[in-house]
Amino acid sequence: MKNLSLILCLCISVLTGYSQTKSTQVSKGQKIDNSLTADEVHNYSITLDSAYYVYGKAMQKSVDVVVKVLNPNGELVGSFDGPAAGPENFHLITESTGTYTFEVSSFEDLEGDYSFEVLVSEPLATEPGKRVDQLMTPYSGKNVPGAAALVMKDGNVIFSRAYGMANLTYDIPFETNTPTNIGSTSKQFTAFAILLLAEQGKLSLDDDIRKYFPELPDFDQKVTIRNLLTHTSGYREFLNTLAMTGRDLGSSLDRSILIKMLERQPALQNEPGNKWNYNNTGFALLADLVEKVTDTPFPEWMEENVFEPLNMNNSLVRGNQNQVVPNRSTGYGINKNGNYEELQDLGGAMGAGGIYASIDDLAKWVRNFEDPKVGNQALIQEMTTPYVLKSGDTTNYGLGLFIVDYKGLKQIQHGGADVAHRSMLMYFPEIDAAVITESNFAGFDGSMANQIADIFFEDYLTEADNEPEKDAESDFEYNSEDFETLTGRYEMEEAPGFVITFQRDGDRLFAQATGQPEFEIKALSDSLFSVVGVDAKLTFHLNENGSADSLTLHQNGDHLAKKLSWKPEKEDLEAYTGKYFSEEIETMYSISIDEGKLVMENFQIADKLKLEPVEEDSFGSEFPISEVVFKRNEEGQITGFSASNGRTLQVFFKKMN
Repeated sequence: MKNLSLILCLCISVLTGYSQTKSTQVSKGQKIDNSLTADEVHNYSITLDSAYYVYGKAMQKSVDVVVKVLNPNGELVGSFDGPAAGPENFHLITESTGTYTFEVSSFEDLEGDYSFEVLVSEPLATEPGKRVDQLMTPYSGKNVPGAAALVMKDGNVIFSRAYGMANLTYDIPFETNTPTNIGSTSKQFTAFAILLLAEQGKLSLDDDIRKYFPELPDFDQKVTIRNLLTHTSGYREFLNTLAMTGRDLGSSLDRSILIKMLERQPALQNEPGNKWNYNNTGFALLADLVEKVTDTPFPEWMEENVFEPLNMNNSLVRGNQNQVVPNRSTGYGINKNGNYEELQDLGGAMGAGGIYASIDDLAKWVRNFEDPKVGNQALIQEMTTPYVLKSGDTTNYGLGLFIVDYKGLKQIQHGGADVAHRSMLMYFPEIDAAVITESNFAGFDGSMANQIADIFFEDYLTEADNEPEKDAESDFEYNSEDFETLTGRYEMEEAPGFVITFQRDGDRLFAQATGQPEFEIKALSDSLFSVVGVDAKLTFHLNENGSADSLTLHQNGDHLAKKLSWKPEKEDLEAYTGKYFSEEIETMYSISIDEGKLVMENFQIADKLKLEPVEEDSFGSEFPISEVVFKRNEEGQITGFSASNGRTLQVFFKKMN
């Protein structure tokens, strides 16, 4: 259900200067118990041949660790900083023979105990299926949540395999026919249902949604069914709005609250059809629309009109999060003690998510793209045609599906992420190929489907023409002192309030994004930098004097960020303190100063939210509120603030004292 932020891949930590270093030679299967102090780094060395696959874990018993991997030349080739407790998994593929070093340090100078172990060290598989087996190592075994992967070519399944466990309580293995929550991958099914009803003349995509839901507010701007399908309605996104109240999104949610939330919305967030903003509200309404026009519950209608005709026998719509789903996978995450725990599905997800399906069934669904047994080719074409905004700009989204370019091929895809479950369905129409992945683990690698596509379809893929230069500049000699003019804070233009701060410590160049750990960067030229351990690059747009007012992040596209200059003093921050209340969502936040920084608190949210200055009266923070903009009256007094978090924009909070 969640639309992953483009910066998530930058969640990597890099070790800074340490006063103590301990080195240990290790071998596969050797488990080492150890303790870290705040100023220590532990080195574990192992000699490996080239073209080897290595996998291991640092079990975080009472300390959050960061694992860095250095190649025989001492170059950083990987950095791993995932959960704060439990297993910190790491892996690498060796490119040369020699001694590789794993550096382990504590996150944010914490202290505590951990264990270190290299579990797998073996030649890199050459057969595609066995290579996938290696990728799936973290999700394999009888004591871990599992996963499944399937690959298709020319309508045939050429690889299908399941790993790990569907249920840890009862030792039930994950199978290729295990029904699994596919999260937002469900949206294409909801869109398909609406298009079938349009074909039958029961509705038109250009109908005003208020024709069917007259209780929705009239904003003097027509919101159509097509706007809901294309994420261009202007409605608030209900999950992000509820998160702003401090609500647990895994709690039960009555469907009627969707209408109540929209009734309280003071205005549309954008003119319908003029801005794309990923929105679960629209698809939840579409499920209710199916019920309205067919007089049949959405789960029942989908079963009779989609799943049964396609022989998707292990698929269903879960109408609520407490409904029994026979043989389903249970969702798992890792708690603060490092143990697996069961997680509940999102409340009110039906339509935007809520479908349980097996990878075997999703293969049948993919076949319907190329050779429709339900619907027709025109319907599929409409779903997979990018929507054009009123401005004339083309989005990368059709009706319930993303349409993007992946290494030279057209890729039709949609991923899904409920509280714990993860999924991805991608189809390459030009070569009639598909990759499908599912998992019941919240920490599942979101890039897995792309990695599998790279393995099976390498001969069809090319590097994008617009990618920054790569290896040609890898040996560029850079004077780190020149970076001083580039240091500072840069705000992402498409994610207001999300700031990346760049710093220099001697020859070490590093950065930190809002709410995320530090990451290291390496100069490829005087303006182009790579993000160490991540497939991402940064281009600073240099002025004549070597400074920069903006940069572009190259990661799944190009993303502009503008340099910020406002640095408020403590007395400036005091004016923002107080209590603030939103009538729209009936929620209170308190703002105070903590260790010289502005923070905000809500009694339902465990941790304080730090407010990072962006520009005067504007601050960035972290979910559930990523941007806070304070409002003043004519006398210059602060009267309140508007809060946004990407999908929900400008919810007003009035200052109470």
